[in-house]
Amino acid sequence: MDRVPAADELSFRVRFTGHSGHLRIEPLPPVERQNPLHSIPDFILPPAFPRETPESVKEYIKEKYLEPRLDDDIFYPEKSGKQWEFDWFDRAKIQLEPSLPRSVVVPLWEMPSRRKKNGEMDRWEPESVEVDISELTAGADNSGSLPRIVGPAKDFVKGSINSRPFHPGGLVDVDSLRKIVPDGCYNGEWAQELLNGGPAQVLPPGFKEGLNLGHLKLLKEHSCTWNVTENANADKGTSAVKLNELSLQFDDLFKKPWEEDVFEYIGDATIPGGTQLESVKESSQIAIEIRDPTEIKTSTEIKDPTKINDLNVAENVIKKPSSLLDEILSSESKELMPRLVGDTNIGGQQPKEEWALSGGSEEIAERFHELVPDMALTFPFELDSFQKEAIYYLERGDSVFVAAHTSAGKTVVAEYAFALASKHCTRAVYTAPIKTISNQKYRDFCGKFDVGLLTGDVSLRPDADCLIMTTEILRSMLYRGADIIRDIEWVIFDEVHYVNDIERGVVWEEVIIMLPRHINFVLLSATVPNTFEFADWISRTKQKKIRVTGTTKRPVPLEHCLFYSGEFFNICENEKIIPQGLKAAKDLYKKKNSATVKSGAGSGSLPANERARNQKHESSFNAKQAKHSGSQNLMNSGAGWGYQTNASNSWGLRRSEASIWLLLINKLAKKFLLPVVIFCFSKNRCDKSAHNLTGTDLTTGSEKSEIRIFCDKAFSRLKGSDRNLPQVVRVQGLLRRGIGVHHAGLLPIVKEVVEMLFCRGVIKVLFSTETFAMGVNAPARTVVFDSLRKFDGREFRQLLPGEYTQMAGRAGRRGLDKIGTVVVMCRDDIPEEKDLKHVLVGSATRLESQFRLTYIMILHLLRVEELKVEDMLKRSFAEFHAQKNLPEKQQLLMRKLAQPTKIIECIKGEPGIEDYYELYSEAEKYGKHIAEAVMQSPVSQQRLTPGRVVLVKSQWAQDHLLGVVIKAPSANYKQYIVLVLTPEIPPGWQTPSSSGAKKENTDFQILVPKSKRGLVDDYYSSASSRKGSGVVNLKLPHHGLAAGVSYEVRGVDNNEFLSICSHEIIIDQVGLLEDVSVGAYSKTVQQLLILKSDGNKYPPALDPVKDLKLKDLDIVEAYYKWNILLQKMAQSKCHGCVKLDENIKMARENKRHKEEVNALKFQMSDEALQQMPDFQGRIDVLKETGYIDADLVVQIKGRVACEMNSGEELICTECLFENQLDGLEPEEAVAIMSAFVFQQKNTSEPSLTPKLSEAKMRLYDTATSLGELQSKFKLQVDPQEYARENLKFGLVEVVYEWAKGTPFADICELTDVPEGMIVRTILRLDETCREFRNAAAIMGNSALHKKMETASNAIKRDIVFAASLYITGV
Repeated sequence: MDRVPAADELSFRVRFTGHSGHLRIEPLPPVERQNPLHSIPDFILPPAFPRETPESVKEYIKEKYLEPRLDDDIFYPEKSGKQWEFDWFDRAKIQLEPSLPRSVVVPLWEMPSRRKKNGEMDRWEPESVEVDISELTAGADNSGSLPRIVGPAKDFVKGSINSRPFHPGGLVDVDSLRKIVPDGCYNGEWAQELLNGGPAQVLPPGFKEGLNLGHLKLLKEHSCTWNVTENANADKGTSAVKLNELSLQFDDLFKKPWEEDVFEYIGDATIPGGTQLESVKESSQIAIEIRDPTEIKTSTEIKDPTKINDLNVAENVIKKPSSLLDEILSSESKELMPRLVGDTNIGGQQPKEEWALSGGSEEIAERFHELVPDMALTFPFELDSFQKEAIYYLERGDSVFVAAHTSAGKTVVAEYAFALASKHCTRAVYTAPIKTISNQKYRDFCGKFDVGLLTGDVSLRPDADCLIMTTEILRSMLYRGADIIRDIEWVIFDEVHYVNDIERGVVWEEVIIMLPRHINFVLLSATVPNTFEFADWISRTKQKKIRVTGTTKRPVPLEHCLFYSGEFFNICENEKIIPQGLKAAKDLYKKKNSATVKSGAGSGSLPANERARNQKHESSFNAKQAKHSGSQNLMNSGAGWGYQTNASNSWGLRRSEASIWLLLINKLAKKFLLPVVIFCFSKNRCDKSAHNLTGTDLTTGSEKSEIRIFCDKAFSRLKGSDRNLPQVVRVQGLLRRGIGVHHAGLLPIVKEVVEMLFCRGVIKVLFSTETFAMGVNAPARTVVFDSLRKFDGREFRQLLPGEYTQMAGRAGRRGLDKIGTVVVMCRDDIPEEKDLKHVLVGSATRLESQFRLTYIMILHLLRVEELKVEDMLKRSFAEFHAQKNLPEKQQLLMRKLAQPTKIIECIKGEPGIEDYYELYSEAEKYGKHIAEAVMQSPVSQQRLTPGRVVLVKSQWAQDHLLGVVIKAPSANYKQYIVLVLTPEIPPGWQTPSSSGAKKENTDFQILVPKSKRGLVDDYYSSASSRKGSGVVNLKLPHHGLAAGVSYEVRGVDNNEFLSICSHEIIIDQVGLLEDVSVGAYSKTVQQLLILKSDGNKYPPALDPVKDLKLKDLDIVEAYYKWNILLQKMAQSKCHGCVKLDENIKMARENKRHKEEVNALKFQMSDEALQQMPDFQGRIDVLKETGYIDADLVVQIKGRVACEMNSGEELICTECLFENQLDGLEPEEAVAIMSAFVFQQKNTSEPSLTPKLSEAKMRLYDTATSLGELQSKFKLQVDPQEYARENLKFGLVEVVYEWAKGTPFADICELTDVPEGMIVRTILRLDETCREFRNAAAIMGNSALHKKMETASNAIKRDIVFAASLYITGV
C-alpha cells in the first residue's frame, strides 16, 4: 500500500500477509527515493524473465543469430548418417552460385607527387578500394591446402620442424600445387568418348554420385556427332581471316585434349578426316559444331561469317600464353601471322616482357623531393642519384637491385628499407654472409631502429621490427615455417656477389627461391658484369619486377702504383693503364739487374736468371715442407710477384723484410698516405710482417693513451688468466705503436678491438687478410698488396679482378680524401702489362650459380608434399636460361606436333619398314666402327682372296648385296673387283639391243637361250688351266643377267665391305675378266644363288676370333651384333624391295621428326635438369638408409636429419641412431662432436685417450660406409675423401680438456691451431649440441638430451663465449 507518513518522519506501511489477507504494519526508512516499482501491489508475481541489460541483449543476439548451429529438429543423434530421399537441387528456390570471395576495403596508394591534400592540417587522405582478401594474403599463406594454426610463442621466430614452410613466391603454376584429379580427366578419354557419340558426362571425376541435370538429361538419350566443317562461302580474298575465328561449342570439354592433339597446322597440316588446310591468307573459316544426328545440316547452310563469329568462344579455351595453339586461338593472332607462315624473327612484332627493369632515370633524381615529399628517413647529406632512385622505388613498393663499388653508400638503401618497415608497422630482415658484418650492422643500426640480432650463437631481441641475421638463419626459418615470416615486408641481401662462394653460395639461391610472394627484395652487390642477368632470374623466379640501379663511379677515385726499389710508379688512373709508369719501372728493374750482374761477375755470384731458378727450386721445396708442417707455414714466403724466400735464412730475411716495410711506410707517411691496409694472403705472413717492425712507432702520446684506455675497457670483461694470453699481450703491444693485425686466427674480441681502433684512426698500419675487405666497413687512405698471387686452398693463382676490386675499394675515405691510393709491392720482378691489365681493369667475376643438392634440402622439401625438389632445381640460377627458353621450345614442339607424318605405303602388304629401318640404322652405327677396325686389318686383307663370298654396300639403295671377290687389288687396279647380285635392273640403264653395240664390247650382258648359244658360250666354264694375262676387258661397272638374276661387276674399296663370309666358291677369273664368258658368269651366279637358297639368308660370316684373330672384346662383341643385324635384315620382306630406297628415306624423315619431338619433350621435362641424376642417386641413398620410405615419405631418421645444420647430416644422424655417444661422458661426447664443425685440414696429431680413439675410429668407419653407399648409387663421392672432408679430429683433445675445465692458455699449448680457430670451433660446437638436443627430443632419448645439455654448459664459459663488443659496447 501507499506510504503513510507519521510524526517525526517515522513512516510505516500497511500490507497484506498470508493467504487469508491479514494486515501487517512495517516501519520504513526515514528517507527513501521515489521508486515506481513500489506502486505495484504486493500480490503481483515477479516477472517471468530477468531484467534486460545491454550485456544480456548482446548475448542473446550472439547466441541466436551469430553462433552457427544445426537445426535440432532435423540434425539430432538418431538421424546421424541418414540419407534424405529428396533432391536438394530441386528444392533450391534460387540458382546455386559459388560463394563470393571475402573482400576488405584498403587505402589506395598514390605517388607522393600526385597526392591531393585537403583539410585544415593539409594532410593526404587516401582513397579506399575493395580488394579480395586472398590478394592481400597471397604468399603469406601456408604451402599446404589447409590453414595452419599459429604455433607457440617459442617457435615464432625460428619455427619448428613440425610446421610447414610458407608457399614460395612464383610457384603458382607448379604441378605439385595443383589439385590431384583422376587420369581420365587429363588424358582426354572422357572427351574422346563424347566425340565418338557417347552420352554427356554427369559424374565429375572423384565423385561417387553425379548431379541431377534436369532437362539436360535428354542429351543422354541422343547420340551426338562432332563434325569439322569448312565454310565454303568465306571470303578468301581478304587477309583479315584469322584463325581466331575457329568456333567451338562446349569448349571446356576440349581444354586438355585440344592442347595435346593439335587438329590443324597452317601450311601442310591436315585436319582429322582428311581436310587439307591452305596457307594463312587462303585459309577458310572453320566451324566445329556438335550436332544431333537427326538435325545434321550441311556446312553450306552457314553463309554469314558473322554467325560464326557469334559462336566464337576461342578466347575462353586456353589461357596459357606459352602454347602456340593458344596463341592461334587468341585475339592477338594477327601479331602471330609471321610465325605461322614460317617467319621466326618476330622479335620486333611481339616484344618479350621484361622483368628486370633498369633505373637510371635522371628525372627521378631531379624531382626526388617532389616525388618523395614525406621521407620515412632523412639523411644529413645529399643523396647520390642511384640512392634517390632506389629510395623512390622502395616507396613504390618495388624490389631493387643496387650494384655499386665498395664504400659507395649502398647501406643507405638498407637503412631506408628499415625505416619503411618501421613506418608500415611491418618487419625487415638484413642478411649478411659473415657474422662480423652482422655484428657491425647491429651496432650501426641500434640507435636508429628497433633492431634485433640472430646468429648461430647470439639471439638478441628476436621480436624486434628490424632483424639482422646470417643467411643460414633465414634459410632455417623458411624451411621451418616460422610465423614471423608473415610480418616481413623487406629482406635485404648484402654482399650478393657472395653467391659465387663454392661452399655457401647455394644458401642465397635457396633463400631467394623459398621466400613468399609478399616479401620484397633489396639486393646490394658490388659491380658485376651480369647484374641484369641475376636480377632477371630473381624477378622471373618470384614473378615480380625488380628495378636495377647503381653506379660504376667510385665516390673516391683511385690511383694505382707499383712500389719498386723505394720508388712509386703510377700505372693506372681512371680505369686506364699508364704505359709510361710501367715502362719506367721496368727500365729501373733492368738497370738494377744489369748492375747486379756486372758487380757479381768478379765475385763469382750467380746471374739473375740462375738465382731465379734456384729460388724457384727452393720455393717448391718450402711448399712441400709447409704442407707437412701445417697451414700456418703455408705461403710463408710468397710475398711479391714471383718472389719467394728461403725459410731457413731467418734473421737476414726478416731484416730485409723489415727494411722494405719501413721504407714503404716512411714513404707513405711523407706523402700523408696513412692509414694504410696491407693485404697479405697468409695469416702467418701478417703476424711476421707486423712483428718485424720492432722499432717502428707511429702514434702520438694522446693516441697511445686512447689505445690503452680502450684496450683496458675491452679486455676487462676477461678473467685474469685470459687477459694475459700471449696473443692478447702481443697485439696490445703492436696497437700502442699504431700497428695492427687482422686475420681469422685472432680471438674474436681481439679482432673487434683492432677493427674499432682502426675505425677511430689510431691504427696507422694494418696487416690483414682479404676477409677484412668484406667483413669490415673501415676504409683507409691507402691499400697495399703484398702480392698479386694467392693460395685459394687448392693452388697458387693470380688474383681475380673482382677480388682485387673488392680489396682496392677500401682505399679512399669518403669526405676526407680526394683520391685513394693503391700500391702493388714489387720485389725481384715487375709484372707483365697484360697481367696488370687483367687484374686492375679486367672485368669482374660474373655471378654464377653454385647451386647443389644437399640431403637436408631434399628432406625439408619431401617433408612438404606440396613442394617438389624438381621445382627447386628448375628455379635455380643454374637452370635459368633453360627455363627461360621453355616458351619458345613449347611453341616449336606444337609446330612439330602439328606437322603430319608421311605414311609409307608398302607394296608387299606388310608395313615393316619401320622395323627394317631400326635394324638398318643400328647396323649402320656398327658398320663404321667395324669397317675401320675389322675390314682394314691385315688378317681381313688376307681373307679377301678371289672366290671369297662377301657382302657389299649397295650404291643405289639402302641395301646390302651378296657377291664374290674376283680380283684383288694390283698395280693397275687399286680396288677389289667384285661380282654382286643386284635385286633388279636399275632404272635408266639401257639393254644391248637399244645401244647397238657388239656383245663383247658392251657393259651389259644377257644370257641367251642354250639353243642359240655358241660353243664358247656353253654353261660349262670351269677354272681355266691357262694362265691369264691379268688384263681386264670389262668396262666397270659391268651389268648383266644370268639365271634370271641381275648382277654387277664393279670396283670396291675396303670400307665398302660389310661382311666377309665363311664360304668360298670356284670362279674362272680369266673367263670373267679377260674372256667375258657368259658361261663363267652363269656358273658364278648359280653358285651364289645356291648360297641364298635358304630364303634371303646370307652365308655366315667369318668367326672374329678364330678366323680374323681379333683380340679386342668390344670389337668382337660389336662384330657379332653387326652380323646378327645383317641376317635379320636379309630375312625381312623389305630386303630387296624396289621401293626400299624411297621408303627408307621416308622412314628416316619420320624417325628424325619423332626424335626431334622426343628431344623437345625431354628438354621440357624434369629429366633434363642438370642435377637430376644426382637427385635420383641421393633419393636412392635416403631410401637405402631409411630416411624416407618407398613412397618418399620422410621417416623419423629424416626428421632428425632436418635438425642437423652445422655438420654433415647423414653422418650426424647415423652417429645418433647407432648410439655412438651413449658410452661416452659429456666431455668425451662433445670432444668427438668437434670433428663435425672443425674445418682446418692440416694440424698436429692430437693425443687421445683409448676411449676417444675407439669412438673416433667408429665414427670414421660410419662415414666411410656412407661414402661407399653413395658411390654405389653413382654419386661422385670417394669414400675416403668423403670421410676426411667431413670429419676433422684435430681439436678433439683441445675440446676435451676445455670441457673438463682446463684454462684457455693451457689448451692452446696442445695444438698448432690458431686461437681464433679454436674459439670459432667451440662456438659452432655449442650450436651442434643444441641441434643434437633437439634431435634427442624427436627420438625420445631423454638420456642423450640431458647429456647434450650438460656438454653445452661445460664448454660455455670464459673467453670463448665473451660477448661481442659490437653488441655490448665498450
